[in-house]
Amino acid sequence: MSYVPPHLRSSSTTTTTTTTTETSSVTLDDQTKLSYPSSNSHFNNDKSSAASFSSFSHSNASRWSSGAISTANRALARPDTVVPQWKPSERVLRMKPELIEEVCLRLNLDVSVSPDSAPAPAPIESFADMCLHPSIMKDIAYHGYTTPTSIQAQAMPVALSGRDLLGCAETGSGKTAAFAIPMIQHCLAQPPVQRGDGPLALVLAPTRELAQQIEKEVKAFSKSLESFRTAIVVGGTNIAEQRSELRAGVDVVVATPGRFIDHLQQGNTSVTRISFVVLDEADRMLDMGFEPQIREVMRNLSEKHQTLLFSATMPEEIEELAQEYLTNPVQVKVGKVSSPTANVTQTLEKVSESEKTDRLLALLVEEASRVERAGHPFPLTIVFVERKTRCDEVADALVAQGLHAVALHGGRTQGEREAALREFRKGTTNILVATDVASRGLDVSGVAHVINLDLPKSMEDYVHRIGRTGRAGSMGQATSFYTDRDMFLVANIKKAIADVGSGNAVAFATGKTARRKEREAAAAQKQARVALSKCSITGPTSVNIEDKYRFMIADSNSKREGAADSAWDD
Repeated sequence: MSYVPPHLRSSSTTTTTTTTTETSSVTLDDQTKLSYPSSNSHFNNDKSSAASFSSFSHSNASRWSSGAISTANRALARPDTVVPQWKPSERVLRMKPELIEEVCLRLNLDVSVSPDSAPAPAPIESFADMCLHPSIMKDIAYHGYTTPTSIQAQAMPVALSGRDLLGCAETGSGKTAAFAIPMIQHCLAQPPVQRGDGPLALVLAPTRELAQQIEKEVKAFSKSLESFRTAIVVGGTNIAEQRSELRAGVDVVVATPGRFIDHLQQGNTSVTRISFVVLDEADRMLDMGFEPQIREVMRNLSEKHQTLLFSATMPEEIEELAQEYLTNPVQVKVGKVSSPTANVTQTLEKVSESEKTDRLLALLVEEASRVERAGHPFPLTIVFVERKTRCDEVADALVAQGLHAVALHGGRTQGEREAALREFRKGTTNILVATDVASRGLDVSGVAHVINLDLPKSMEDYVHRIGRTGRAGSMGQATSFYTDRDMFLVANIKKAIADVGSGNAVAFATGKTARRKEREAAAAQKQARVALSKCSITGPTSVNIEDKYRFMIADSNSKREGAADSAWDD
């Protein structure tokens, strides 16, 4: 289906302009539907129940009407989507159920399908057995990939077989390659893209930085394909250059939802030929308020498309999104979701606000001296702060102490942010001072230490911050400074660690429900403290505090408290 701006879908009005618009909209939908063959059972049907997220002025109506008609004409002539007939090697096809179960157990995979769906494809532990395009295999070897990670071993066969996928794995587990390689293989099976065509595949990501990482990986696995073109469509960069690339025709677009909608509204691209869609870090996109834009894109796709949804956490809203836009998906989870592991040692240290920077400097200078004596390089370290101005101040203070530090926050230009990340990844700069712009999605391997100079406001943000270290099986360290104002979060962190230690696997749940419960707990804590304050003034009285909130009002005057031997999946 071609993209029809929301204002063209309005129904009742008497003006001439609106009548023309309404006619164009209906004609466009009818024409587009006529051009589609019947849908394959492995592909999604268009879901039209989602409401549009914005409206436009009547002054733009005629411009968009003509743009929609032009797009419709292109839609009538567009080639049909080819459903690749993929099969793994004979060795994989001969795998018995007992062996498949053994492989899943060894790779720590939890794979499930709905009762009325075909069984999930078997996990494949060798790229050679996936029967990929020779050029893709060449690029896999060029970049030194030898064995698929757990998420790749299961997600790639699912995607290559044309099935929808709901994947849940920690960031740093190789999930980008898990969708990038099947996406390239899918695009190679389609008729070539012509000038004016929309892309064959679309990846939506929550942030510019994550989108850039994804595009880099897509290019890495299509290096040997000279005519294969990708475009990155994000805010903060030159929109004219993006417009030129899109109009020339590209195979893959990696985009943030808002900027992609902008280009659709301007007629620079279309969703007409998109048959492979990836929603990466979907939980983060919903947190950032992109749900209307995601729905706007999904409802305009053709009937014949495959959808892969990846999320580091699995809150209720992600499950609802999957139910609406995925058709009989294969659900793949690697390890525990949003729960601690033994990969990160966490330390909580109480420090007054005025002493935080000095304590940070002492900690990092001491670390620099220690590794210098041992002849080792300074470990990659991320320092999280609350405000942009503080971010720059802390980075300058670290540089003044002879440490190599750089700041990353939303106030920097896109070029400055890219340069900061490039220096950090290369190890030229080994301390990154950042706001929460770096707390999710950034795939920087080898981060050994995360320091929360300022604790975040919620448990979920804390989870994602310290998830920058201890990834993909490596060990990490997290140090958090806190003051009296952070006692609610600190109490929750301690309780969550204790709960998980006693077998409560949902202690670190995330999403809207978790945030609502956290707000309720905060209100209960405030009520309990007020009650205790009154009790201390008036003497013993009957104060009713629910048992589940008593941990929040325990004495918190200890100077340094360790919460070791626990960690978190992102």
